[in-house]
Amino acid sequence: MTFPAFDLSNRVAVVVGATSGIGKAIALGLADAGADVVPTGRRRNLVESAAREIESRGRRSMAVTADVTATDSVNALANEVIERFGKVDILVNAAGITVRRATVDVSDKEWNEIIDTNLTGMLRACRAFGPHMIQRGYGRVINIGSLTSLVALQEVTAYGVSKAGVAALTKSLAVEWAPYGVCVNAILPGVFRTALNEGLLDGTDRGRELLMRTPMRRFGQPEELAGAAVFLASDASGFVTGHLLAVDGGFLASGVNQ
Repeated sequence: MTFPAFDLSNRVAVVVGATSGIGKAIALGLADAGADVVPTGRRRNLVESAAREIESRGRRSMAVTADVTATDSVNALANEVIERFGKVDILVNAAGITVRRATVDVSDKEWNEIIDTNLTGMLRACRAFGPHMIQRGYGRVINIGSLTSLVALQEVTAYGVSKAGVAALTKSLAVEWAPYGVCVNAILPGVFRTALNEGLLDGTDRGRELLMRTPMRRFGQPEELAGAAVFLASDASGFVTGHLLAVDGGFLASGVNQ
């Protein structure tokens, strides 16, 4: 059985923060669904490696670095991809950083770096690609939020504030861009073990509590986010915008688990 509405053939996707973890898994998932995918990040060797993996799947790609904390860098990325491929249909914003620290001990520098990367960086990418999508009358923007878009986790306040901002940015852009055929949604991953958070999860009381509060009693695998991303990137989601799609093993639905 096939589902043509999920086919991403002839679509061009840009995945920001695609060199590891969740972003890379989504980039590869979009390629497997038929899209040509440009994975980007700050480190050229990792960008080149991700691009080769996409090309090995028979899709077009290119290796171009970008830093979401620099407006000129993100604008240059958009210009280069559009010049090479002629269009961008799908934008995935997956760049993110975090630090665990008591809120009163978070420095201005740490706070500003996290907000600038996770939230303002996302805005920069949306500003760079959004006008092109609006002009074409078609686009799919997928922002990567977090459980902390909706609930608080201890001692990651700056991260949580940035991801709550992602939810607000997603809804605001969805309302503004809906008349132009551009759908803007967010995926809220539950607890996925990645290089970004493994030190907070492995063998810790925090990790054990997160497992206890997840009804499926396991951490997610990054590849398990690909299906949600393909849906939101495809024509199957043509009437879905401003939505926060949790992929969390039941975490947000959970009250008492035992």
